[in-house]
Amino acid sequence: MLETQDLTIRFGGHVAVDRVSCRFEAGTLTAIVGPNGAGKTTYFNLISGQLPASAGRVLLQGEDLSALSAPLRTRRGLGRAFQLTQLFANLPVAENVRLAVQARNGGGLNLWSLWRDRKAWIEEADQLLADVRLLDKRHHLAAALPHGDQRKLEVALLMALEPKVYMFDEPTAGMSVDEVPVVLDLIRKLKARRDCAILLVEHKMDVVRELADRIVVLHNGQCVADGDPATVIASSVVQSAYLGVAP
Repeated sequence: MLETQDLTIRFGGHVAVDRVSCRFEAGTLTAIVGPNGAGKTTYFNLISGQLPASAGRVLLQGEDLSALSAPLRTRRGLGRAFQLTQLFANLPVAENVRLAVQARNGGGLNLWSLWRDRKAWIEEADQLLADVRLLDKRHHLAAALPHGDQRKLEVALLMALEPKVYMFDEPTAGMSVDEVPVVLDLIRKLKARRDCAILLVEHKMDVVRELADRIVVLHNGQCVADGDPATVIASSVVQSAYLGVAP
């Protein structure tokens, strides 16, 4: 579904991501872990197009996306939820999701099609809000939501786009203990569909153990381990680089 080939970015003399090559298959969830400063979010930024790569390629179903902007990569099927929430802050919750549904369906400025399709878009948006347990807050401004609800709304926006690849950057960061299961449940359901690849940057190892089929470990911008969770977590390189245990 998704492949990076020797993906690299340099900031002056510093190599933040160093020739990372990985393949991500549909129906799998890959956790990308590593210590602070390892290059995890930068790797995500290179895949989604927020940063231009110094070298290497990003392929989606064999198509080279490397020269495309972030919005064009989104249209091709790369969906990204950010570490810092990205919402239409001054619009109601329901309108945030309706606009995402409309964008996916190619809703433009044709007044007849807007009138004809609007009801279906609203119904789909409401179903997504029900999935993330925000339907009772559909009329609230996005900016007025507490942080945990904003994260759930961002997940609803991402789901509305129906991407081929879902990229979650610490989706449970800042959430209360009660809110975390809602988002993890949604990620489980996406994984169960088996028609999309899921990439997850996450610091909570209990979440990684529960959800991941595979773990990729970045350290100093390089991929230092890649495999099934039990093997990777037990490896000496991970114990040293990620968990701080002396080899």
